[in-house]
Amino acid sequence: MRRETIRGRAATAAVLGLSLLVAPAMAEQGGGFEKHVVSAQEGNAADVGRDVLRAGGNAIDAAVATALAMAVTVPEAGNIGGGGFIVAFLPETKKVVTLDFREAAPGSGTPRMYLAADGKLLPRYRAGAWAGGVPGTVRGLGMAHAKWGRLPWRVLVAPAVKLAREGFAVSDELARGLNNQLRPSGDKQRARSAFGRMADFPESVAAFGKPDGAPWKGGDRLVQADLADTLERIAAEGPDEFYIGETSDLIAAWMLENGGRITKKDLADYRPKERPPVHTTFHGYDVFGMGPAASGGIVLCQMLNILERYDLKADGPRHPRTLHRVTEAMRRAYFTRATRIGDPDYVDVPVAELTSKAAADELAKTIDDARATPSADLAPFPIIKAESDHTTHFSVMDDQGGAVAMTYTLEDSYGSKAVVKGAGFILNNEMGDFNLRPGRTDDAGAIGTYPNQIAPGKRMLSSMCPTLVFKDGKVRMVAGSPGGRTIPNTTLWVVLNVLEFGMDAQAAVDAPRTHHQWFPDVISLEGESWPGETVKALTDMGHRVRTIGHQGTANSIVVDPASGRLFGAPDMRRTTSKASGD
Repeated sequence: MRRETIRGRAATAAVLGLSLLVAPAMAEQGGGFEKHVVSAQEGNAADVGRDVLRAGGNAIDAAVATALAMAVTVPEAGNIGGGGFIVAFLPETKKVVTLDFREAAPGSGTPRMYLAADGKLLPRYRAGAWAGGVPGTVRGLGMAHAKWGRLPWRVLVAPAVKLAREGFAVSDELARGLNNQLRPSGDKQRARSAFGRMADFPESVAAFGKPDGAPWKGGDRLVQADLADTLERIAAEGPDEFYIGETSDLIAAWMLENGGRITKKDLADYRPKERPPVHTTFHGYDVFGMGPAASGGIVLCQMLNILERYDLKADGPRHPRTLHRVTEAMRRAYFTRATRIGDPDYVDVPVAELTSKAAADELAKTIDDARATPSADLAPFPIIKAESDHTTHFSVMDDQGGAVAMTYTLEDSYGSKAVVKGAGFILNNEMGDFNLRPGRTDDAGAIGTYPNQIAPGKRMLSSMCPTLVFKDGKVRMVAGSPGGRTIPNTTLWVVLNVLEFGMDAQAAVDAPRTHHQWFPDVISLEGESWPGETVKALTDMGHRVRTIGHQGTANSIVVDPASGRLFGAPDMRRTTSKASGD
């Protein structure tokens, strides 16, 4: 039975206390799906994945097709010019596999390449050709398909080509984003020192400007002819076309013209890598995630290992004591992230040690159950006083029990803001995810520790956290989120809401989240509905507290162990999110 109705936006608004509009119907907790489901940030792409599953494709095929479709329909984050990670369960072999297609530094990269002589950051790490790492998405999707896919490559690329060539109806949300990006920045140098806009780059205006020059409105049709041509070449010649074919020529020529660092050799040399998954257990469930160069898997495992010793359910998810304990686990895991994790091809990362119960025991001993630990107390080096992020995740399950959690990104919203001339896609600005000021760690959150400093060919540390949860050898949850450094904490809350607090799939995704990332030393509470007494209790424990608008977009799937039904839970913090299945 096919179901594509929604539960939603209003429920999320009520929980978070946000001014949110009710979206069109998309998914309902009521009956779930019987066979397969894709839960994603954008409806056209979710439908593409569902159609691939209907055509006999497996979860890998659906993930590849969904990702390529989102490269067209979610230009701020979906991409062929970025990179990411896949965590997948293969029912044929009963194995969890993970694939790292994170971007890499160009061969000419150096630790101080974004620093001026006086040590200040140069604005070019934010926008334009200098900001980009070598993209990994196309070869990453190609490797996943070649190793584990079922349908022909061209079949999986075809829907994205059609969406780019014929266009699709722009949502109100996308119209607002494009209009903001295409609004002139004024003082370009000042704008680029922050994020910049696509308006700074003629190729971006040509690719994404409305043909008549008017602002975009919901319902307008966005056609991307150059991107369609690029995708057609990739469909016909395979993933390598991007790295050694005409597309690589376009990238290299654009880099040369704009003073960028990526060369044809950098593109040709890039390879995705299959990595061992990270693993822990939590109250009898098996949790698998992505290892380095993603930090999210280790961070999530470490937090779950610390929190397993507490009866969080007894107090409930919004009790000050629960929030304190979760925050202290976050604080310690993010300290681990800053000091121990980097690209494993360049840095020795003791994954087994960091995800062990013994390590969690030692960290837990340092937690005062009644008092916040100042973040600076964890560091064996000085913390400097500070001077006065966009990704997308989707989840897939097929009718054989196969599952994919995939997170990929351009880094900031619309990445480098720069479209590669003639190729139609936006380049990432992932180089900013390296620690750009070696040796400088400050209390505003800038990290300068060694493991994540720039080196030729090195992959920048990521917070991405695609996650699979198992019970008795079967997938129980598929989860993850965008949101920069908030990603592991968003994923943590979704997992806790299901496994610890017994929420259904949609309630687990709708519920408010919190965030702490070691520095800045502050708890962020999502939404405006937190009781004053809760905030006061946390403050009395020594926490600094702030509220934020929204955190993450955790498009997830939860399997009912009794009936086997699949509950796709679109995160309606983004009005375009959808769960599509049968």
